[in-house]
Amino acid sequence: MTDTTPQLRFRDGTAMPALGLGTWQVEPAAVGPMLSTALRLGYRHIDAAAIYGNESAIGAALARALGSGDVTREQLWITSKLWNDAHDPAQVRPALERTLRDLRLDWLDLYLIHWPVAHRSGVTMPSSGADQLSLEQQPLADTWGAMEELVEAGLVRHIGVSNFSIAKLTALAAAVRITPEVNQVERHPWLQQHALLRYCCNHGILLTAYAPLGRAASADGGSLLADPVITAIAAAHRATSAQVLLAWGLACGTAVIPKSVHPELLAANLAASGLCLSPEDLVAIRALDRHHRLVDGSFWVLPDGPYTLTNLWDEVAA
Repeated sequence: MTDTTPQLRFRDGTAMPALGLGTWQVEPAAVGPMLSTALRLGYRHIDAAAIYGNESAIGAALARALGSGDVTREQLWITSKLWNDAHDPAQVRPALERTLRDLRLDWLDLYLIHWPVAHRSGVTMPSSGADQLSLEQQPLADTWGAMEELVEAGLVRHIGVSNFSIAKLTALAAAVRITPEVNQVERHPWLQQHALLRYCCNHGILLTAYAPLGRAASADGGSLLADPVITAIAAAHRATSAQVLLAWGLACGTAVIPKSVHPELLAANLAASGLCLSPEDLVAIRALDRHHRLVDGSFWVLPDGPYTLTNLWDEVAA
């Protein structure tokens, strides 16, 4: 089956499937069956990251699919991400090469700086502020310069960032040769990020939404999938809440990367690309915005460390 999902276009005309498959928090043992089913259904965009701990399993599954002739490498869109402990320019290419070995690929379609947060070399997850480096100590522009070299070497076709604010995107663009092509951020109806989306659109940066289904319940026990507005729209379209949320993300011109290991949900999520929401639906969903982060970055705020929620997101503290 071929991919029939909407496409987003890069500045050079390259097309990326707008509905992809996330792999965060998927156990290695579950990745193979999930990818096999997803590729058979028609998924062609796979979102991975070194820190997820499952790239070797993803690589094995990709090798089986490519070896069987079910898909070709050119039909696939594979994204991965540079982890925080490899921001030193000398470590960027070795980090990518490890990812390529794990994924059993010669090149990536897209490589992202995972967070605007730097750790000391070898520190996967910091336990104290001493394990972290400030962005003054390890400037993002220096890391980005090494990312540009990956493009020039033919190891990566496009480069971008993840969890970057408007302020960080603006500062980076002023100091580099290749402007970031993608910003992957949390985005769903409870966190719509209108200003960030508008900025990205105006500057030719594609936006990919992670946690597009509202990955976790809110602090008060609520669930985006059970939001009355979403469920009412779903009922009117004879669709699922998840399909409404994904169709909304696609209607906004963003890519969405939902995750599921269940074949029936994988199929239902992919079918969301065929759901057309009405202008009234979009107005009703827009009113749901509450600037509610499910992944708030508080795990980077450590005693005596350089990061605060304010300087991470560049938002005024409430």
